[in-house]
Amino acid sequence: MRLYVDSRYVSPYAMSAFVALREKDLEFQLVPMELDAGACREAAFAKASITQRIPTLVDGGFTLSESSAIAEYLDDIYPGTPLYPAEPEAKARARQVQAWLRSDLMPLRHERPTEVVFYRPTDRPLSAEAQASARKLLAAAGELLEHGRQQLFGQWSIADTDLALMLNRLVLNGDPVPDRLATYAKRQWERPSLQLWVNQKRPAPQNA
Repeated sequence: MRLYVDSRYVSPYAMSAFVALREKDLEFQLVPMELDAGACREAAFAKASITQRIPTLVDGGFTLSESSAIAEYLDDIYPGTPLYPAEPEAKARARQVQAWLRSDLMPLRHERPTEVVFYRPTDRPLSAEAQASARKLLAAAGELLEHGRQQLFGQWSIADTDLALMLNRLVLNGDPVPDRLATYAKRQWERPSLQLWVNQKRPAPQNA
């Protein structure tokens, strides 16, 4: 089994797929790709990944891209820690959270890229548009984690990893976040499977 990821280990989607594999306690080879050099367009990878995107999982003769699809596949096929809630409504909500985090909040994602999480914070203030995205994120997270919940659905799910990463774009950059949401993000960040990704050896930051 192989997982193709970005060579800087900053992709939130590669991180999510990596955590899913670790939670399932599966043996796999991590294959870093030099995205800036066009590695995803090389013929061998293009043949393995229909969409030419990372993360891509190779499991025997089967290949699959997109982190949420990878997590669902692993949960369907392999035993180990459940990645999604068993209850249908909670499972649907987890998928909703993942889809939302991957398709919305663009100004925040642009102004607080994952480099502020894995490399160094920025002193650039958020624009009005990014502040609006941050308010939307915090309002949704507050509702999802009402009544002091420490996980989204009573026990850990892969959606917790994805939400914690988005919150940590603010938390680890020193932007204001309500204490209970910052505490939630910190607790999720301490999960051993996630710490293995956080502690990957990364190349020197660009424009250092």
